Amino acid sequence: MINNPELAKEIIAKRVAKELKDGQLVNLGIGLPTLVANYIPEGVHVIFQSENGITGMGPMARPEEEDKNITNAGGQYVTVLPGAAFFDSAFSFALIRGGHVDVTVLGGLEVDQEGNLANWIIPGKIVPGMGGAMDLATGAKKVIVAMQHTGKGQPKILKKCRLPLTAKGKVSLIVTELCVIEVTKEGLLLKEINKETTIDEVKSLTEANLIIPDDVKYMDV
Repeated sequence: MINNPELAKEIIAKRVAKELKDGQLVNLGIGLPTLVANYIPEGVHVIFQSENGITGMGPMARPEEEDKNITNAGGQYVTVLPGAAFFDSAFSFALIRGGHVDVTVLGGLEVDQEGNLANWIIPGKIVPGMGGAMDLATGAKKVIVAMQHTGKGQPKILKKCRLPLTAKGKVSLIVTELCVIEVTKEGLLLKEINKETTIDEVKSLTEANLIIPDDVKYMDV
C-alpha cells in the first residue's frame, strides 16, 4: 500500500495520461484529474476541455503565470495553449452532451463492478454537488475514473455503490495508485498492478470481485 497521498495522486495522474491518444478532446474533472495535464507523454497532442468554457487548456499555472480570468472548473489557475478558445457554459455543455468529448477523467468516491460511478453526495459534505459529472459520464465516449484505491482505509471499488449514482454503467477504466482495472461485460478485469504491491493486497483492498488473468502487468509510471 502507498501511504503518501501526494505520491499516490502523481502515480494515478501519470498512468491516466498514458491512456490519452493524439488528437483527442479530453475533459478533466475537478481535483485529482486536473493533474493529468502535467504528464502528457512527449509527442502526444490532446485538446483539453474544461466545462466552465475552455478548449486548449494547458498545464496548471505556476505562480508567475496565474491569471484570475483563466481557471479550470475547479477554480484552479491554469494555462492555455496557442489556439485555445473560450465560450459560455451552454456551448461547453453542447460539446459534452453532443458526444464530442473523446475521454473524460473523473474522480470517484465509489465505483462498482457494474461500472456505476458515485462521485458526489449531499451538498455541504464530501463534495458539494455533482457539477458537470453527470453530463460528462453520460456524454463522453470513454470514462476513466482516477481515484485513490481506498478512502479512510475502506474500499472504494465495491460490489454495489452505496452513495447516490452519478452515472450508471458508464465507467470504462479505473486507475488507482495500486492498479488499473478495465470494466467489462463479465466484470472488473485486473489489467495492471503497481510494482510496489501484490495481487493479494489489491484483492484485500477491493470489495468488488476481480477477474484476474494470468498476464497481469506492472503499471508503467
